[in-house]
Amino acid sequence: MHRLFVALPLPPALVDALLDAMDGDPEGLRWVPEEQLHCTLRFIGPVERPLANEIADALAGCVVPSPTIAVDGVGIFDHRRHGALWARIVPKAALQPLHAKLDRMLVRLGLEPERRAFLPHVTLARWSGGAIDARGWAARHAGLTCAPVTVDRFTLFESRLGRHGPSYEAIREIRFVSAS
Repeated sequence: MHRLFVALPLPPALVDALLDAMDGDPEGLRWVPEEQLHCTLRFIGPVERPLANEIADALAGCVVPSPTIAVDGVGIFDHRRHGALWARIVPKAALQPLHAKLDRMLVRLGLEPERRAFLPHVTLARWSGGAIDARGWAARHAGLTCAPVTVDRFTLFESRLGRHGPSYEAIREIRFVSAS
């Protein structure tokens, strides 16, 4: 089985802005490695090799204009004993059509439609095994922003779960159509 998702790899200017918020407080966080920062457009989940190949081929035919995005604030997903710190990607309207197009394409290939609301964000850190009070971190970084950047591609990734968290491998990169 191949655990897949579609995401935006982040341009260096956006990564640089995010690194400013990735400090060591509070204790117990596992910070996402810089090279693995991304904005998930659609989680796919585990699929067999033939369907993974169909997905990669279908994505290759996806024609979408380049979105321009920025960072605007941070948030916390807190599920009692596990959670994540994240940075908001805006404007949602720049990514919503692509998210919807990906969902329709995947449903046509036999996958279930996405049931969760789409919230464009970049996970910065995760925790598990106990509660963490990250309110101080969120307050310190509430004003996190960056200048808008145009993204040139999106990527089909395979996620491998390990003892130290997930690692991601790019399976297929798809270039956006130039807006000019």
